Amino acid sequence: MADESHQCWAAMPDLVAAVQAAGDAAGLPFIAAQADLGDPEPMSDEAGRPYAETAFRWIDPAHAYWRDRKLALQVPFLTAARLVAEPFFYSAGRLGTWRNSSLLDGVDCRVVAKTFTGEAIVAPVHLPRGIVGAVVWCAREVVGVADAFAAHAEHMQAVALRLVATHNEARGRPRNATIPQKLTRREVQCLRWAAAGKTDSEIGIILDLSHSTVRFHLRNAAAKLGATGRAQSIQLAAGLGFVGAS
Repeated sequence: MADESHQCWAAMPDLVAAVQAAGDAAGLPFIAAQADLGDPEPMSDEAGRPYAETAFRWIDPAHAYWRDRKLALQVPFLTAARLVAEPFFYSAGRLGTWRNSSLLDGVDCRVVAKTFTGEAIVAPVHLPRGIVGAVVWCAREVVGVADAFAAHAEHMQAVALRLVATHNEARGRPRNATIPQKLTRREVQCLRWAAAGKTDSEIGIILDLSHSTVRFHLRNAAAKLGATGRAQSIQLAAGLGFVGAS
């Protein structure tokens, strides 16, 4: 495990450079990155120095945005990054991507439009077990971001994924993660109905199982997923694709 972590940290400088190069190629030289939007600490190198200080430039060099622990809850770009798993761009108060998206249309960007006259491309990175990261590339001015998005977004998404995934692996995130054993059909069925808000008794009626049998399957599933409790079982099962959106 220590060797794997060392290899990941050793790969980070080249990945940071690749993210910077992708931004330069798209005409978006200012970069912000976070490997886990749920982590209040900034994305940092092995020595604990934020990449925002050592590597990535920002539009306002005097704005130490990474010290604001509430930022991830307030920035519309990061709200959108939680909602979609594909890259998107910002221009003139609107978000767009390769297709029409009601989710992006519903994100209120008015606060951005009041303070930011440039354009941006954002690459969300959704990893298993509920980790969401993002890389944001910006320009101070209008650069024709829709054309830049069409030409560069796929590559930018790829380098963002490599950066975020490698950084989380280097940090050992998520902590105490285990490789889940294979879930049985009954365990998955019980988890799916639990995710739909059904009680153990209701699940028993739906699946024609006793209350104790439902609890048995849910306990087994939790143990296999490395979860502590019903809520975490559902969250991990969803993040690993056992429980769908329906």
